[in-house]
Amino acid sequence: MVSLQVLYEGNVQGVGFRWSVRDAAKGFDVTGWVRNLRDGRVELQVTGEENEVRAFLDRIAQGELHSLIHTQTENKLEKPVTARGFEIRHD
Repeated sequence: MVSLQVLYEGNVQGVGFRWSVRDAAKGFDVTGWVRNLRDGRVELQVTGEENEVRAFLDRIAQGELHSLIHTQTENKLEKPVTARGFEIRHD
């Protein structure tokens, strides 16, 4: 199992980015969440088997959202992400 925080920069707020990420997650065995940050970035936290997490992140990076993302930064998390399925957070 791997747990990652991924920060997306670019035109990622106000364009349905979080909903598209949540929809993409339905095809993978991952749990986690996505939310907007006040500085204009979007934060994603995800837990799953490494191959599932990588395939999910590849779908985001190479799919319809590709043109909206200018920078993607990954950080490993020490603890698994606490979530039911894959959620959009509004905090």
